[in-house]
Amino acid sequence: MTTSVDWGNELLKSLWWIAEASAITAIVLLVVGAILIRSTEWGRQFWRISAGYFDPRTQWRDLLIVAVVLVMQVSSVRLTVLLTYQGNDLYTSLQNAFSAIAQGDKAALNQAENDFWFAMKVFFVLATIHVVRSMFEFWIGQVLQIRWRIWLNNRAAGDWLRGDAYYRSRFVDSTIDNPDQRIQQDVDEFTRGAYSLAFGGMVGEYVVPAPGVIGSCLTIVSFTTILWELSGPLTVLGTTVPHALVWGALIYVTIATVIAFWVGRPLIRLNFSLQALTASFRYALIRLRDSAERVAFYRGQEVERAEVFRRFDRVIDNRWRLVYRDIKFNAWNLAVSQVAAVFAIVLQAPRLFAGQIKLGDLTQSAQAFSNVHDSLSILRNSYDAFTYFRSTLVRLDGMLSADEIARDLPKIVPTDSDDSVTLSRVTVRLPDGTSLIDDLSLVLNESDAIVVSGASGSGKTTLLRSLAGLWPWCDGDVAHPPGSQTMFLSQMPYMPLGPLRTALTYPAKDEEFSDDRLRQVLHDVFLPHLADRFDEVQLWDHILSPGEQQRVAFARILLNQPKVVFLDEATSSIDQGLEYTLYSTVREQLPGLILVSVAHRSTVDVHHDKRLTLAGDGTWSLDDIAN
Repeated sequence: MTTSVDWGNELLKSLWWIAEASAITAIVLLVVGAILIRSTEWGRQFWRISAGYFDPRTQWRDLLIVAVVLVMQVSSVRLTVLLTYQGNDLYTSLQNAFSAIAQGDKAALNQAENDFWFAMKVFFVLATIHVVRSMFEFWIGQVLQIRWRIWLNNRAAGDWLRGDAYYRSRFVDSTIDNPDQRIQQDVDEFTRGAYSLAFGGMVGEYVVPAPGVIGSCLTIVSFTTILWELSGPLTVLGTTVPHALVWGALIYVTIATVIAFWVGRPLIRLNFSLQALTASFRYALIRLRDSAERVAFYRGQEVERAEVFRRFDRVIDNRWRLVYRDIKFNAWNLAVSQVAAVFAIVLQAPRLFAGQIKLGDLTQSAQAFSNVHDSLSILRNSYDAFTYFRSTLVRLDGMLSADEIARDLPKIVPTDSDDSVTLSRVTVRLPDGTSLIDDLSLVLNESDAIVVSGASGSGKTTLLRSLAGLWPWCDGDVAHPPGSQTMFLSQMPYMPLGPLRTALTYPAKDEEFSDDRLRQVLHDVFLPHLADRFDEVQLWDHILSPGEQQRVAFARILLNQPKVVFLDEATSSIDQGLEYTLYSTVREQLPGLILVSVAHRSTVDVHHDKRLTLAGDGTWSLDDIAN
């Protein structure tokens, strides 16, 4: 029997084919990628998110890994092609054996047996190569996904934290919800989803059949040639169609795909809503956990239960709508696939019965048609996965865009000064344009202390936000000492994750202070009972009372020793006697400190020499305090 290919020379031929196909595929990918980036919104979103990862100047190692993955995918297609030829030889040898047995031709039977075992030897060689290649492809694919996720996590988290975007993005778009989920979950789903769409795998809970979009395109090119050679003419309504299997596959898949896209289009919106509603539900649970004591004091569990279950009901409602849409989409795809399973055999069977082709040709035709059909159907079969990936694209791109807009919002950028604070024509407004403070100008020199007072809503805290460069609806000129020489303390101090020493020294590095220094400061702020817990890791904002947390804030002042400190209701949870002692300690240990305090209590006045009173309508007054 003449084999379907020359197996003796196939190794060199296949290696050359793999090299040539890999180069062509890479060029086509670049061209198609450029077209998609220019012509589609989701292409532009993808590029905005991950363009930096494909920069050869900084990411050449990762691009090399991408190239290796591409070569593995090309070699997979080549192996699949060779396995169909091996199958052709195998089934042809069996047909020859059956014919020899029927004719009683022993020589022909021996030849058929030899051909059979040769085909099996080829199979074992190809199968061994396939197993080794598959394991290596899995490993290198995981390397690519992990490295990509690390890069994208650094990109997303770094971008969120840069330029105060993590805070100022709240002023941009209320739909940018749960950035924690977008960084933790969407980054992972983006990298896994992009890889899976390209090479096969899971996108969320949806499966992209191997070998993915890229492998499917290679498969179409490779197997269409085989199908073209094996398919014969078909007469339809008096018209003879040459190579009917090829045209039949194209027409069949095109019609099936158009209908599938029409049925599955609502999945984009439903998947986006599912992610947003799930994130909202999880946020309600996290918020309840973090506010458990306050809720318990109010005995508000029934209110919280109603809110949590209301959000959960919305998740379930969206889920049911997604289920019913998935049923319609998958039912259509399943019906199409069932017909496709016998399509090639039905068309080729008459030629087999007429003796025009052999059994091996029939089985190879069926395999080739199956590969072409499945590859042409990759968009149809993966449309649900693409819709899920698209929703991930929208969420990530939305967050990155909001970060960029947040950084571009107007703000007061302070200039550096040595030992003074200068405010020149500072104006603070509400988002609707209502003026809170107009043309505030003042100068604070070393040791000056000023208390900011006024009715609730008059703009006291908003003024501090403006001076810190956080509030976008303000203008004017501000100068104060740079960096850590100026501190802003909110009413409830932030407690970072980690040991107590990190919470005490924040935002400085804890290794800058000795244990003896920490113990002394704890004693100064009346927290001596914490002196032996420096290395204890706890959720300190849950362990410490509000009053203790405010004392930690004063400890940070004593440790960091800034030249200027702005305090926003920093003693609201502390009794008046302790408040007096803490302020006195700060003034005694840091005599040159410029102190700006927002306070409602008049007891704070004794530690300041000036009072800035805000009326809330733009007007203000600055008076001396007689102590």
